Amino acid sequence: MNGTSPSISFDRMFQALADPNRRGFVEHLARKPASVKELAASADVGLPAVLKHLRILEDGGLVISEKAGRVRTYRMQKDAFAAINAWIDQRQAAMNLAFDRLVSLMAELPEEEE
Repeated sequence: MNGTSPSISFDRMFQALADPNRRGFVEHLARKPASVKELAASADVGLPAVLKHLRILEDGGLVISEKAGRVRTYRMQKDAFAAINAWIDQRQAAMNLAFDRLVSLMAELPEEEE
């Protein structure tokens, strides 16, 4: 994950996604790449704020940008959510295993008489 520790990268990703404007940019960019100007028009915030939000998304490893002439275009980073998905899958598997053990233990308990 960009040569940083996974927890730092996760922190940056989750921080980047914590803002509703940034989540909106991610939604937009998940459909198609867009210029800064296009993203600013869709966000109802000023250009300086859009640039700041995009920098945070880029630092979080979620988007990348390319500059052609005076136009900077952003797009989603390939497999941007792969590390988060893997982490969630691991937590889900561990939780399911714990519930399976609980069900097994409960099945071994003697039934209560009424």
